[in-house]
Amino acid sequence: MKQRAVVFAGQGAQFVGMGKDLAAVHPECKDLFDRASAVLGYDLAKLCAEGPIEEITKSDKCQPAVFVTSAACYTALRKLYPELQVSGFAGLSLGEWTALWAAGVLSFEDTVKVLQIRGKAMQDACNERPGGMVSVMGLPMAELEKVCATAGVQMANINSSEQIVLSGDKDKIAEAEKLAQAAGAKKTVVLPVAGAFHSPLMAPAAGKLEQILAGMTLQKPLVPVLSNVTAKPHGEPAEIKAQMIRQLTSSVQWVATIEGFKQAGVTEYIECGPGKVLAGLIKRIDKDASSVSIQDTPTLDKALAVLKA
Repeated sequence: MKQRAVVFAGQGAQFVGMGKDLAAVHPECKDLFDRASAVLGYDLAKLCAEGPIEEITKSDKCQPAVFVTSAACYTALRKLYPELQVSGFAGLSLGEWTALWAAGVLSFEDTVKVLQIRGKAMQDACNERPGGMVSVMGLPMAELEKVCATAGVQMANINSSEQIVLSGDKDKIAEAEKLAQAAGAKKTVVLPVAGAFHSPLMAPAAGKLEQILAGMTLQKPLVPVLSNVTAKPHGEPAEIKAQMIRQLTSSVQWVATIEGFKQAGVTEYIECGPGKVLAGLIKRIDKDASSVSIQDTPTLDKALAVLKA
């Protein structure tokens, strides 16, 4: 039997219309949007369906929206393929919270609460201290380390050997981009984000997240969930809380995560949530792996055909 892992989308994958057709076709998915709206105090389904994109992109709205859409994708998959066996879960940044929910670590409502507060805290931190992120492609790790040390920035997302995202103060990111280009980077792209995610600039947000998590009860994962911080499976609830607080200021170890799955025998990935960025990254890390991406009813049908073949 194939070993399969389910991975969940992160912030930045959002688009107007996400989740709309799943909610229309599957009552279970509509119920998720309704339950989330009750927690949030506004109509999340309407926001996702109609936008505007500027509103969905705000961190406090984006994080619950991407989570609920991803949860709807996974819920529809489980409904139509109840015998699916999953060897592990992971998610990119915000997507790690979706992975923890899927593994039974915290309730749906508590995940929505956490992400609303996490998103607002991150936006507040961005407003307090302007930061930025730049994606660097085609520069060896040793050269990137020199760029980071010289510019005073941090590696935020280690997405593949060919693509690493740097994060830090806005002026330092501008310097890092110039240094990367001078060192021979094939391409650099300044990301359209609110600030310096996964860097020390998010320390105020980490403090607020710690406060909300202190009052929440978490369970041990029913299925292994690989940590963004360590690329190892999460353990006891107290350790999960500590790692998820650290995640805000630490690098996302996506390469090590996929390599960890590979060592565990995973050969097939199911990406749930808006976009198909993770499937592309996985292919760069493990060329032998196969992936399907689910973000709406057509891609769900296509994925089911592949998974059940």
